[in-house]
Amino acid sequence: MSNAPAIVVSSLDLQRLNDLLDSGKYADLPGVDALRAELDRAKVVEPGDMPADVVTMNSIVRCVDEASGATHELTLVYPHASGAAGSVSVLAPVGSALLGLSVGQSIAWQVPGGRTLKLKVLEVVRQPEAMGEYHR
Repeated sequence: MSNAPAIVVSSLDLQRLNDLLDSGKYADLPGVDALRAELDRAKVVEPGDMPADVVTMNSIVRCVDEASGATHELTLVYPHASGAAGSVSVLAPVGSALLGLSVGQSIAWQVPGGRTLKLKVLEVVRQPEAMGEYHR
């Protein structure tokens, strides 16, 4: 993980995600340990101090697959809200990897079949904190 980019997480997202992880409801999912590792290394800031170019929970982010050039617009959601088109659960490998990234940062993660994809954050289209929405 030493090559992992620095990430920023709001204190409110951290509390909610820790509550979710501690509930045991998702304990058997493979993404739980990866999410815990991301939260453990994150710089934590108050929601009002969150830079507008950081991916937070419920943010809509535009990113590019650096191998194929394909762009994607994804919404980072809690597990119970996944399923909508374009939504990605924070417990999915790409979801936990996107959490806390800033515009311009890239992440690589393994997808089924052993391939590695590399996504670069192009834009945070909508971030709740930037809009003053702290209790979503």
